[in-house]
Amino acid sequence: MNDNKTNEVIEVLNKIMEYELSGVVRYTHYALMITGRDRLSLAQFFKDQATESLLHAQEAGEIVTGLGGHPSLKIQIIEESNKHSTVDLLNESSTHEGDAVALYKVLLDIVKDESIYIEEYARGMIKAEEMHAIEVKKMLKDFAEG
Repeated sequence: MNDNKTNEVIEVLNKIMEYELSGVVRYTHYALMITGRDRLSLAQFFKDQATESLLHAQEAGEIVTGLGGHPSLKIQIIEESNKHSTVDLLNESSTHEGDAVALYKVLLDIVKDESIYIEEYARGMIKAEEMHAIEVKKMLKDFAEG
């Protein structure tokens, strides 16, 4: 990759880091706020999502430093909706996952035919985020029927 392309990749990876780190905060908050009959299982689900978001941020940061860049110390701003019903938290989670997919797709477009490693990384992250989105949709289905 040329220097301009590398800088572009680093910029997107830093956005991914910021987004994933905001996911750590978001999902930790959700785990604390969830109530009701499904609290135990959903609290654990959100805790697992927070842990996975941290891992994703770390992976992005490793690539940033591997490319000679400097990992961001920022996180994306998280809007507090003050809506904490199970449906609201799952819908916000679904939106968050969809936005993450979009960021990874931007990365994929930039590195396509430039870096097999980063291309495969982006594809793997898209797959993981899409799988999360499917799981959330399945959870929401229960509430739509109820």
